[in-house]
Amino acid sequence: MSLLPVAEAQARLFALAQRLPAETVPIGQAVGRWLAKDIVALRDQPWADLSAMDGYAVRAAEYPGPWHVGGESAAGAADLSPLPPGEAVRIFTGAPLPPGADTILIQENATREGDRLTASADPLPAGRHIRTAASDFARDAVLLKAGTHLGPAQIALAVLAGHGELPVCAKPKIALLSTGNELVTPGTPTRPGYLPSSNAPMLAAMLAALPCDVIDLGIVPDDLDAMVAALEQGRQADIIVSTGGASVGDHDLVRPAFTKAGGSLDFWKIRMRPGKPLMAGRLHESLFLGLPGNPVSAFVTGTLFLLPLVRHLCGATDPLPTTGEATLASALPATAERDDYLRAYRRDGGIVSVTSQDSAATAAMAMADCLILRPAGSPPATPGDRVTIIPLP
Repeated sequence: MSLLPVAEAQARLFALAQRLPAETVPIGQAVGRWLAKDIVALRDQPWADLSAMDGYAVRAAEYPGPWHVGGESAAGAADLSPLPPGEAVRIFTGAPLPPGADTILIQENATREGDRLTASADPLPAGRHIRTAASDFARDAVLLKAGTHLGPAQIALAVLAGHGELPVCAKPKIALLSTGNELVTPGTPTRPGYLPSSNAPMLAAMLAALPCDVIDLGIVPDDLDAMVAALEQGRQADIIVSTGGASVGDHDLVRPAFTKAGGSLDFWKIRMRPGKPLMAGRLHESLFLGLPGNPVSAFVTGTLFLLPLVRHLCGATDPLPTTGEATLASALPATAERDDYLRAYRRDGGIVSVTSQDSAATAAMAMADCLILRPAGSPPATPGDRVTIIPLP
């Protein structure tokens, strides 16, 4: 099986995945989710012509007065009487204008003696300091499209539009399993020859910002039957993610276990470094991702494949990581036949590659706040060159 370009592998992964069904949740539970349906306004905003300032509602044609102050309008007022000629109404920010008023004389530009009011500034045009009815949005307007990510601003808009609950895509369940005889549970004594199992905690931390439920199935030894049993247990999840055992060594049993459990492999091996031995397919109703075992490769492939897949299932219209450009502050060598994803950090003067790009160098990985994408066949790069980066959360 030839090496797949990253973009093609991502597209094939999305094609394997059906977006999850919609569910309706209270507005307070919708933040961070993706809309499953378009949201339309159930009301006009503002609901009427409202004052944008404290002052007096008057007719512009009667400038500069005098007017007789004959009433008051505060926020929440309704059913105001029409404004008689020569009259003014004391008005406050957010209050509706009485019928007939067409401008606001702000209090700083008003002279009032008892109930007698005159203007003390330049001419006052109609429409001054007025928030026109439905100027923000009108009833039945589509305000938020399906696939929109719901942050604080979108929540505020939905509430103002009259919604107390929203249709969002359901949360996916993600099962994590770590493979390898050498792994021990985090925090336990690590004898020579053994290694603390870090991938599942790392992936769970990466997934924490997304609306999903994570199930840790623990450590699976390098045993075919044990791995098949773990995969079967993972079928309760929408996505099964294994780390380790995805290569071609004698102890790399994920692929044969996946086949024995009834899985259908879609692709294996990506034209990227680190992370080449990634595999993806379906195991009955579940999606399957087999990530490399070393933490750096799992981190990079998790960023490029697992997180976008979860966002895709959750209904995102733009699930792929964002990219940008930055100035390089240190030299980089030419790339070979695979795309390089270099761990790097931003500092004054540009982007600097971390000291070690070894796929086992987790201390260097922890310094990174972005990845530098260097396509296959790129020539050497020098300080001052522009490079493509993927910011890390």
